[in-house]
Amino acid sequence: MKNVRLGRTEIVVPQNAFGCLPIQRDTTEVAVGLLRQAYEGGMRFFDTARAYTDSEEKVGEAFDGMREKVYIATKTAAKTQEGFWKDLETSLKNLRTDYIDIYQLHMVNQCYRPGDGTGMYECLVEAKEKGLIRHIGITTHKLAVAQEIIESGLYETLQYPFSYLSSEKEIALVRACVEKDMGFICMKALAGGLITRSDAAMAYMTQFDNLVPIWGVQRERELKEWLSYMDETPSMTGEIAAYIKGEQDELAGDFCRGCGYCLPCPMGIEINNCARMSLMLRRAPSASWLSETWQEKMAKIETCINCRQCTKRCPYELDTPELLRKNLADYKKILAGEVSVS
Repeated sequence: MKNVRLGRTEIVVPQNAFGCLPIQRDTTEVAVGLLRQAYEGGMRFFDTARAYTDSEEKVGEAFDGMREKVYIATKTAAKTQEGFWKDLETSLKNLRTDYIDIYQLHMVNQCYRPGDGTGMYECLVEAKEKGLIRHIGITTHKLAVAQEIIESGLYETLQYPFSYLSSEKEIALVRACVEKDMGFICMKALAGGLITRSDAAMAYMTQFDNLVPIWGVQRERELKEWLSYMDETPSMTGEIAAYIKGEQDELAGDFCRGCGYCLPCPMGIEINNCARMSLMLRRAPSASWLSETWQEKMAKIETCINCRQCTKRCPYELDTPELLRKNLADYKKILAGEVSVS
C-alpha cells in the first residue's frame, strides 16, 4: 500500500482510509472495536462529520489517549458563523481532542470566499489561527462548485464523489487538484453500492497519487477486506481493466448514486432507492427487493406530482421523475416474470 500526500497539508497517509458515516449504525462497542482494528491494521486517516449522529463520539472514544497517532477529519454543515462555532465546539468535545486535522465545510452549494458576506471562510481562518483546526477543507457533490473551489485556491483539501464510474470531467478534478497542490479525499468510491468488486475499486484508486479514498465501513468483514489490501494492494491488471470497462459501458449515462440529497419527497417516495431499483436488482439480486414492503414503496412512484423538487436538489442534475417512472415500469415487468434478473 503506497502512502499519499494530501496536497499542501503535508499529511501523508496510506491510500486506504476509514469513512465513519456507517458506524453511526453500530453500537459503541462494535464501532470502537472496528476503529481500533483499522488502526492496528495500518489505517491512519478517519473521516467523520457533525451530521453523522454519534459517529464523532465513537471516534473520540476509540482514539482517546492516542490522538497524535491518527489523522481525524470532520465537517460542519453550518451556514452561519454562530452555527460554525457551535459545531466546532461540539466536534472537539465529541472527539476528545483540542484540534481537528482537517475541518471541512460540508456538502456546500457554493464556494465560500473571504468577504462574501457569510463569514464562513473567515471562521475557518480564525479557527486555524487559534490552533483549533490544522487544515481547511470543503466537500461538495456538484461538479461546477468543485471546479470553482479548486480554482479559488482557498482550500487545502476537496472531498468529492469519485469512482471508476466517474466521468472525464470528474477525473479532471483530481488532476486539477494536483496542479493546485490540493489534497483530494474521495467519497462514494463504491458508487453508493453499485460497485461490488473491492479489488477493482482499490486498483483504480492506485492510479492517482494525490487521492485518498475513505471506504464506508460498518462490519468487520468489510474492514478485513480493505485491510487485506495493506500488504497486497490490487493493481490495474488487464483482467481488472477489462472488468472496469464493462462496468463503465453498462452504467454509462444517467443513473442514481443513492446519495439521498433529493429527499424528502412530498409524496413520501424513497427516491434514493426507488430510482435505482433496476440496477440494484441486476447487480445484487435479492428476493428482499421484491418483497411486499418494497412493492408498496415502488407503487408510491405512481403518486408523483412532478413537482421536480428532487430534480432541483440532485447534485448530478438527473431527471429524477423520469428515472423513477422507468424503474417502476421495469420493476413491474420483473414482478410479472416478463424480465429475469437472475
